[in-house]
Amino acid sequence: MAMATATMMMSRMMNMPPSSSSSTPSSSSSPLATQSMSTPSSPSSSRQASSLPLRTIPGSYGWPLVGPISDRLDYFWFQGPDTFFRSRMEKHKSTVFRTNVPPSFPFFLRVNPNVVAIVDCKSFAHLFDMEIVEKKDVLLGDFMPSVGYTGNTRVCAYLDTSEPKHAQLKNFSLDILKRSSKVWVAELQANLDKFFDTVESEISTNGTSSFFSHLQTFLFYFLSKSLLGADPALDPAVANSGPLTINLWLGLQLLPTVPVLAFQPLVEIFLHSYTYPSALVSGGYQKLYSFIERHGKEVVQRGEQEFGLSASDSINNLIFTLGFNAFGGFSLFLPTLIGTIASDKTGLQARLRDEVKRVCGSSSSGLSFDSLKDMELVNSVVYETLRMNPPVQLQYARARKDFQLASHDSAFDIKKGELLCGYQPLAMRDSNVFDEPESFKPDRFVGKGKELLSYLFWSNGPQTGSPTESNKQCAAKDLVTMSASLIVARVFQKYDSISGDSGKITAVEKAN
Repeated sequence: MAMATATMMMSRMMNMPPSSSSSTPSSSSSPLATQSMSTPSSPSSSRQASSLPLRTIPGSYGWPLVGPISDRLDYFWFQGPDTFFRSRMEKHKSTVFRTNVPPSFPFFLRVNPNVVAIVDCKSFAHLFDMEIVEKKDVLLGDFMPSVGYTGNTRVCAYLDTSEPKHAQLKNFSLDILKRSSKVWVAELQANLDKFFDTVESEISTNGTSSFFSHLQTFLFYFLSKSLLGADPALDPAVANSGPLTINLWLGLQLLPTVPVLAFQPLVEIFLHSYTYPSALVSGGYQKLYSFIERHGKEVVQRGEQEFGLSASDSINNLIFTLGFNAFGGFSLFLPTLIGTIASDKTGLQARLRDEVKRVCGSSSSGLSFDSLKDMELVNSVVYETLRMNPPVQLQYARARKDFQLASHDSAFDIKKGELLCGYQPLAMRDSNVFDEPESFKPDRFVGKGKELLSYLFWSNGPQTGSPTESNKQCAAKDLVTMSASLIVARVFQKYDSISGDSGKITAVEKAN
């Protein structure tokens, strides 16, 4: 999953249960067939900027040391990310402003926390225009975890499109996804049904199911078999520890960047003030490496023979794709999606059930990528969940050259080398684009509402965009939304209703 992965992973993991709050497939059966549409990130942005009044970017970075530390304490401790960005937007009366984001010196001496923050939808689109921005080593801002976490390899997520290896790795990823589409639906359904059986059993025994660990088991098996062609059951060590290994691996990389709801100032002292050595998770990482080396040979060999990659480059990138993008991203997104539906009291479940039954009946054989074309409401609920609760909150880019950034009402001069930081939860609630932006509207992307998909940026690009070697959009953008829609559809093939939230399922009513 795009970026499929986010800095929220460690926060969710350490603060369980998670808190709660669809592109329309083409006529082709391939999940990679995408619609080519103009998007807000087109080169015309420079012309739009020239027609707007030029404004100096408000805000400041403060005194050395003092400013970054003050902003860091607000971000992690006194305000939290949402209030941090909202309050500065209101103070400066601007959706573009200067501030600092963690981590920062004195503990991270080579990290510059100065950013130009972007919190409106129109400005946000500049983050994906590869003519004016670059993405080298800015996945998590100016902070980059040790390459020891990725087998001493700079994986594709940290490469800019101008680096030769980016094209090799991006095309390798796209090829894996294209090939996996042949087994994707079958593996998803088979492993999803096992997940539901476990949830039902737990509800029967305990009256409720804290389903997150079961969901991660489902994801690990389904993604390993679909993406790698490797069955975890063939390797007991990985089968038993795979999800935990990935969680620890993710957590230690992300710790300096994510808020953790625990005792302050202990969190600041012990969790946000240091980078943790990759040696702490090297044993688990090596198990995953050996698992892919033994059981994912066909995929690794294609990387070597068809894309000119070394075996180690292929495997390290596969681990990142599996663990950071896919497993991590789905682990954030699916609990929110399930919780949004399970806690709804507006009659949405009945409407979803009726649409699913009308389109594909009650048999799993009726579910396919193609069937999603006729499930507008199911797709729209998935999109609206991504809009309201994007798995990745922060997206970064560095100015490749001097340019003018256009918001809805002003233009701003951006200098080459400046780091842009887009806070996605606010950008996706832009009242200039979305009607009643703070409300969850399940029909928002139905019918004419599909035009708004050009402004849905959860995947490091617009939902109407196409991942290619020349951009940084999530290679699995379409598979993510279609997989989520298939999961929703399968829920309402099996059940007339479900109850719960993003952390627990408390009841299910089986379908008649």
